[in-house]
Amino acid sequence: MRYYIADCHFYHKALLDHMDCRGFDSVESMNEYMIEQWNKKVRKNDEVVILGDLSWGNLAQTQQILNQLQGHLFMIRGNHDYFLDDKQFDRSQFGWIETYKELKDNKRKVVLCHYPIACYNGQYRKSEDGQAKTYMLHGHIHNTQDQPILDAYQDYVHRQWHDAIGGGKEHIPCQIINCFCMYSDYQPMTLDEWIEIDKKRRQSTKINDTI
Repeated sequence: MRYYIADCHFYHKALLDHMDCRGFDSVESMNEYMIEQWNKKVRKNDEVVILGDLSWGNLAQTQQILNQLQGHLFMIRGNHDYFLDDKQFDRSQFGWIETYKELKDNKRKVVLCHYPIACYNGQYRKSEDGQAKTYMLHGHIHNTQDQPILDAYQDYVHRQWHDAIGGGKEHIPCQIINCFCMYSDYQPMTLDEWIEIDKKRRQSTKINDTI
């Protein structure tokens, strides 16, 4: 099984009461909860793609976290992953470390980057039954004002028409999913789980906007 998650920010004390307002009493309690949630979901032989900003801690602190996380880990570098620059860091702990990656996931393509990409490779591809064949998975923006802006952009794109590959006209696909850890209660999730989480989050946002 392959899972995805973004922006855990282990050891990032400022996120307890600023921006994310995670509400933990300390980074120690936050770290403990995130590790517990991770290991409830991930088994030893599962794969986890981390979409950036895993840890705000130094090398020793981050190593302590990595030693407790189950699964085979793969890393999309985020803007706050400073531990990767430490010459003492053992990069072999990750299957790979990239800033951008494209993978196959159950006959679909996933485009992986820490930052959301508006016009991503394979965006227009659909299956014979009209389902999207490519998803852009990212992190970085957390649940900030950028999220509704990105949602509005996707809604706009979905309303536009283009010449379909097989002929005729169709609405433009746009499947950009923020794998922000707080959206999944700090658990890595499969592609299908993230699709459902994103769908429910967007529906909930629209309902709240009408109240």
